[in-house]
Amino acid sequence: MGNTHFIPGELEIMGIYYPPMLIAGTLGTIAMLLTVYLIRRYRLSRFFVVPQMVLAALWAIYTVIFSIWVIPA
Repeated sequence: MGNTHFIPGELEIMGIYYPPMLIAGTLGTIAMLLTVYLIRRYRLSRFFVVPQMVLAALWAIYTVIFSIWVIPA
């Protein structure tokens, strides 16, 4: 069989199993909200043509980052 590593398909928190993408999406949302707060705090959103699309892109980027490197799906 060799030296195989077991990576679980779900995350277990207090007896409840969660899919990894749910956790990654939640962390991506929190990181996006923090970034949006900083962007609005320093009034950088005035440089964007469509700020809503930037927010959606930030959410997608953070979710992918968390799902690849932090919580392997």
